Amino acid sequence: MLARVQELESRLSKNSRNSSKPPSSDGLKKTQSLRRKSGKRPGGQVGHAGKTLRQAAVADHVVEQKLPERCDVCHAALPVAQAQVRERRQVLDIPVPRHEVTEYRTLSLVCQCGKLHESRFPEKVTEHVQYGPNIRAVAVHFTQGQLLPYARASELMADLYQLDISPGTLHGWTREADALLSPSVQAIAQQVSQSPVVHVDESGLRVQAKLQWLHTSVTPTHTWYGVHPKRGIEAVNAFGVLKDYVGVLVHDCWAPYWLIQCVHALCNAHLLRELTFLAQSSGQAWPQRMMDMLLAAHRGCERARTQGITAVPSRQVLRWIGRYRALLDEGQALNPQRVKEQGKRGRAKQSDAFNLLRRLRDHESVPFTNNLAERAIRMPKVKQKISGCFRTFAGAQSFCTIRSYPDTARKHGVGRLDALRAAFNDAPMEFVGSGRIVTGFRLSASL
Repeated sequence: MLARVQELESRLSKNSRNSSKPPSSDGLKKTQSLRRKSGKRPGGQVGHAGKTLRQAAVADHVVEQKLPERCDVCHAALPVAQAQVRERRQVLDIPVPRHEVTEYRTLSLVCQCGKLHESRFPEKVTEHVQYGPNIRAVAVHFTQGQLLPYARASELMADLYQLDISPGTLHGWTREADALLSPSVQAIAQQVSQSPVVHVDESGLRVQAKLQWLHTSVTPTHTWYGVHPKRGIEAVNAFGVLKDYVGVLVHDCWAPYWLIQCVHALCNAHLLRELTFLAQSSGQAWPQRMMDMLLAAHRGCERARTQGITAVPSRQVLRWIGRYRALLDEGQALNPQRVKEQGKRGRAKQSDAFNLLRRLRDHESVPFTNNLAERAIRMPKVKQKISGCFRTFAGAQSFCTIRSYPDTARKHGVGRLDALRAAFNDAPMEFVGSGRIVTGFRLSASL
């Protein structure tokens, strides 16, 4: 009975700060932040370069404030042509946008021999009146990049550019972007599958009023999205991005990921929340000590990275490993494995502390967090909150395809809108190379 009471009390004390529960489940409860005081004063720090609004070297328009033609004292004529600039002030603004119309005309001419010569329209000019690639790129950016519903995007196009474009037309441009970007996104998936470290996450997505699953595989330089009716290994195999992956896979301990034959790394942000819960609920000292050790190791790796050091000294790593495993031993001594009761079916239910200790021992990991994948999964969830569920599965797939491309472009220093303009001008960008690997520390028995 005491064990049952403890389990029920533990359930009530869990929130988004000390478990994997979402923040929406917290209600009005006040939670404790994992952040610690840095000791720095508020505001800009010493040595910080700062950033302020500066005047442009060359102005687009110059307006000179006129002087009076005569002196207001002696009434003599002033030599205005000899006046010198005393002070300059600039106003940065944007012009009122409007669409431009380009008219193409073909010409015809009959030679003296009677041969008729006619010029032709450009290959992309196929209709009597049509929209250009910049308009289509902006519209797709509004709906897929800035997550606006089609109706609101249609209103915004009218307000900004005086263009009366129907939501149906915007939807058609989304399908066009999907077709244009599919080869580029396939290349992104290939780059992700070859990366030495990949962050993965998944979340529910409402499509046709049914629960589907949004999957993302992310590196520091590439983002890939996919949607599938299943959440587990069936979806992973269907996508093919991680089917034969052999690098380091960073995730939140979702069971199907363990079926991928690669090196696994657990997100330490999730582990810190679980350790926070155990420190609050168990009264034992080792969870807080483990948190302090993990954060100290993370800070040590960050310092080394800022100094340009590619590897932490082995002696320091060995000290972290020794401390880590000593705390595991301490925790397991206080939380032994429960023995199955005679006559009961199935395995004995273990405590939260024992399960966490087993994961910490079995899966010593890098990098420190899975924030790359969690940030990537956040925007599609925002899209769903703004616009509701996707009406068709094809629409959800188009969103995943289009979203993969501009988010990867952003990681390469290219604006999302510029990347979409390139695609609608039949020159979609290719992003080759996995870039810098951001890692923490690796705990390994071989050290």
